[in-house]
Amino acid sequence: MLNLGLVVSTCLGGAFIGSLFSGWIADSAGRRRAFQLCALPMIIGAATSATTRTLAGMLIGRFLVGTGMGIGPPVASLYLAEVSPASLRGTYGSFIQIATCLGLMGALFIGIPVREIAGWWRICFWVSTVPAGILAFAMIFCAESPHWLYKKGRSAEAEAEFERLLGGSHVKYAMLELSKLDRGDEADTVKLSELLRGRHFRVVYIGSTLFALQQLSGINAVFYFSSSVFKSAGVPSDVANALIGVANLTGSIVAMLLMDKLGRKLLLLWSFFGMTMSMVLQVAAANSYVSGSGSLYLSVGGMLMFVLTFALGAGPVPGLLLPEIFPNRIRAKAMAFCMSVHWAINFFVGLLFLRLLEQLGPQLLYSIFASVCMMAVIFVKKNVMETKGKSLQEIEIALLPPE
Repeated sequence: MLNLGLVVSTCLGGAFIGSLFSGWIADSAGRRRAFQLCALPMIIGAATSATTRTLAGMLIGRFLVGTGMGIGPPVASLYLAEVSPASLRGTYGSFIQIATCLGLMGALFIGIPVREIAGWWRICFWVSTVPAGILAFAMIFCAESPHWLYKKGRSAEAEAEFERLLGGSHVKYAMLELSKLDRGDEADTVKLSELLRGRHFRVVYIGSTLFALQQLSGINAVFYFSSSVFKSAGVPSDVANALIGVANLTGSIVAMLLMDKLGRKLLLLWSFFGMTMSMVLQVAAANSYVSGSGSLYLSVGGMLMFVLTFALGAGPVPGLLLPEIFPNRIRAKAMAFCMSVHWAINFFVGLLFLRLLEQLGPQLLYSIFASVCMMAVIFVKKNVMETKGKSLQEIEIALLPPE
């Protein structure tokens, strides 16, 4: 059990390191090449894990995979925000969450038929190299971000990529909008101190707090603990995982359909409020006055409702909203910083959840999660700007105070 926890923690540690460097990689090599670079440690790490005979080899493999996991999500959010038309940016951004759900469900289904085979877990590791390889190869044919090209002073290439992405009739307007951006001097490196104070502090504060609230809401605790709750209700673990996966996927599809209609802020508000109510059901289920069968129904129902409402907004919106509100000059570095906050809190929630559950009891712990979700509702109401239908340039001008 200790070794299993160490393997999981090593992967999360790698993700934290990868996310720290993701901004530098995306700004230095470009968004498209950053995808290829994130696939490389995933392939090497999975192959190492599949072939190793020692714990040290497994830890190295999982750390490398985690590094790729840390680089990938912020680059994906950056890329989609920068290549998508304003009217469809929310819809396209939601595909990240849907792809994540499909990936999780695919991993579960792949694991089922090979469990009876000796060394089945090695097969799973080998299979995981396939999507990473496809990602690295497919990015050869994708457009580079015009925003990155313009930031590098490669205006002619940016114009060509806009024509490829939007069509010739939109190029002049898109380039005019780009010219309004705070590109900054390429020789002037974005420093950490610049993100934590001054004119960029507010947007970085909003972004990092959103990711912190997302993780402190208890979502990963629910994922980690769901099998135990369903097992106590007599539901096999495979069925439990499938139900959680379906709830997650359903919420993500609904979010995709509503993102550019209702907007990011409204989805965030109702998502966190729904998660609050779900945790209230969990608190009620843990109450000693509720009968055994009633407690199980409330617990299972609350858990599925929590995952569903999380997928409606709190899951997909932060990764979409942050690259929208970050100015072009600091976008990659700011995303890296905020994703590092995400992975750090994810690590500590996974490490401490079962211990806190044991010491505090389910009622108090779920009450804390409900309080965090309600705090998130208040925070979003007061601080988050609606970005639906606005160009990245319009958002930057609205949020960035004059020097």
